Amino acid sequence: MNYTERPFPPSLWQATATPQPDTPPLQEDASADVAIIGAGYTGLSTALHLAEKGVGAIVLDAEQPGWGASGRNGGQVIPGLKYDPDELVARLGAKWGEALIGLAGGAADTVFDLIDKYQIDCGAVRKGWIQTAHSPNMMRLMEKRAGQWERRGAPVELLDGAAVRRRIGAGKFVGGWVDYRAGGVQPLSYARGLARVAQGLGARVHGQSRAVQVGKTSGGWRVATAQGAAVHAKRVLIATNGYTDDLWPGLRQTILPAVSFLVATAPLPDELGASILPGREVSSDSRRLLVYFRRDEQGRLVLGGRGPFSDPRDMSEWAHVERALELMFPQIKGVAYEYRWSGRLAVTADFMPHVHEPAPGLNIALGYNGRGIAMATTMGRIIADHIAGDGAMPLAYPVTSIKPIPFHGLQRFYMAAGVAWYRLLDALS
Repeated sequence: MNYTERPFPPSLWQATATPQPDTPPLQEDASADVAIIGAGYTGLSTALHLAEKGVGAIVLDAEQPGWGASGRNGGQVIPGLKYDPDELVARLGAKWGEALIGLAGGAADTVFDLIDKYQIDCGAVRKGWIQTAHSPNMMRLMEKRAGQWERRGAPVELLDGAAVRRRIGAGKFVGGWVDYRAGGVQPLSYARGLARVAQGLGARVHGQSRAVQVGKTSGGWRVATAQGAAVHAKRVLIATNGYTDDLWPGLRQTILPAVSFLVATAPLPDELGASILPGREVSSDSRRLLVYFRRDEQGRLVLGGRGPFSDPRDMSEWAHVERALELMFPQIKGVAYEYRWSGRLAVTADFMPHVHEPAPGLNIALGYNGRGIAMATTMGRIIADHIAGDGAMPLAYPVTSIKPIPFHGLQRFYMAAGVAWYRLLDALS
């Protein structure tokens, strides 16, 4: 499944990102300790952390660093997974549950620590994430959620309806909570920054170098590219997330590539802008079919949400996102939209990231379910720890077998049915 770029205007992130680093196509065979397929957050973070340990990596991407989900998301750096802490313990047991709570709870720290350490220019702001409650039932759930994190030492705060409306600037919310570990970045600048740092530490990054075959050799692995050149490496990491194709048998069928649609207004006038997210928090609502929103460095209002289950074909397909933004913030009526774009995220059947090791020396990591900036960066760090120890150091994340979703070819019907069900649940909650 290849993504075809439509002739739409560039996204906000493309238009405002730091310059793209020099990542020329792989022109001749090369060798490295590790070959990494995919120059998104997972692959670039892994290469960077390996380089810090003196382990050489070559990163291959079909396009350019950050071209996929890493450069198309909402730029929200949110710790945690889709499940609340106590639910993770119930699902995975105390040992793995608490381990993942600690790992995911510190995921935003991984991002902001890297930004600080290497002075990555990506408009980083760490003022917290506000999750709004649209109903009393949801507010009770948030009280439990915030309490579970607070018991584990997280800096969180419950907000009543008036406090949420004051900090958001609009909306008919009954309350919410704020997690001060979170923040925002210019996501494409962050991805390019990771690539630039990894290169500076000795890693090689090659764009326009689609991997078309991964095979075992007597000395390790061979990764062949579309232009004929290959990388020979002791180990391989596949980190293609929502743009996963048929490179490894059955892998594409383990995820559903959902599409997020995003819009950005023109920079808001000073008086209007002073009333909408004046504290520079990032935010999302509590509905299962959520929307997420924030301000960028230039004062634009950016909002994203789910849409049709295929890549857009015309500009009208952003109408539902624009309507959501105007319903939430009626005071922006008349403000122009400057950017519209979309991108794929990888949704897994259990809404958890997946790590696979289908053969010795081959790792796969994907499926962040909309929490990719923090968790994918962290996944890169722990995979680098594992690889640098030549696999002897256990991965700090459960390794599972590749299990294709049954009847994967009917994925659009799955997702359409899920949307209808979630709308019903939202209406009743």
